[in-house]
Amino acid sequence: MHSLSTVKSWLTVCTLDDIAPNTGVCALVEGQQVAIFRVGEDELYAIDNFDPFSNAYVLARGIVGDRGGIPKVASPIYKQNFNLRTGECFDDPSVTVKTFAVQRVDHQVQIGCHE
Repeated sequence: MHSLSTVKSWLTVCTLDDIAPNTGVCALVEGQQVAIFRVGEDELYAIDNFDPFSNAYVLARGIVGDRGGIPKVASPIYKQNFNLRTGECFDDPSVTVKTFAVQRVDHQVQIGCHE
């Protein structure tokens, strides 16, 4: 997980309107595919777009929801569920995807960079 304290700069990747509520989009950040999710009207989360179960870059196209009030995405391939806050797989806690710092400035969605 990228903490805010290690963020050196912010990269604007899209506007908030580019992400429909309860869906995700993909952006290339520092050479990595990042899945950015808008939960409800204004909560933003960012995780690695790579699904370790199917070995495909597809998580941005997953189904957004929640499990016990925790925001999650279900992979569109084999349906494993990932915690959008921590990247942990609810179905197999030994598997975790990387998370990224994300923020909204005005109407711009930004991902934290470390280089």
